[in-house]
Amino acid sequence: MKQTKFHGRYEGSRRRCERPGCDEQGEFRAPGTRGNSFDGPGEWRWFCLDHVREFNAGYDWFEGMSAEEILAAQAPGAGWRTETHGFRPPGGVDGMPRWSDFDDPLDAISARASGIRSRAEREARMAMDSRFSAEEARALETMGLGLDTDLRRLRRRYSELVRRYHPDRNGGDRQHEGRLGRVVEAYQLLRKSAVFT
Repeated sequence: MKQTKFHGRYEGSRRRCERPGCDEQGEFRAPGTRGNSFDGPGEWRWFCLDHVREFNAGYDWFEGMSAEEILAAQAPGAGWRTETHGFRPPGGVDGMPRWSDFDDPLDAISARASGIRSRAEREARMAMDSRFSAEEARALETMGLGLDTDLRRLRRRYSELVRRYHPDRNGGDRQHEGRLGRVVEAYQLLRKSAVFT
């Protein structure tokens, strides 16, 4: 069964419209009596174009909800706890706070701004330290390390970051590949640094 882009039509569904007395093909789906849940996807009802339009005109998304649930669903921050990239466990991998650690969006934004400010301060301190070149200081920042790093700590951090970002450790997900490349480059630069030899 293939979905076309025209009005959500599922061509070739070989179903009849579920509206009593209608003999048209049921190519459009509508929510059934059981919605999506932990047990799997919900059931669908299938209608022809005319009857799915009629169904949609009378559909009440809030049916069965209490007044408090309706108010919560309509609140501006209703989707705040939805798991997006910033909410997932690796959301704070760059040393920034994870968004899911906060109940209030403004607290999360404030903490993130503080993290950016402290990162800038850290970069300025590294630039003033004469042991590291500016390029090495940026590499330390990429690795999430400070000026007090020794070779053993550098190697341990490199191993940790490679495990975290490698596609093999993320179910084949290649979204962190760019970050992994930057970590490898930073490590290659730092391991040859005069500070660690």
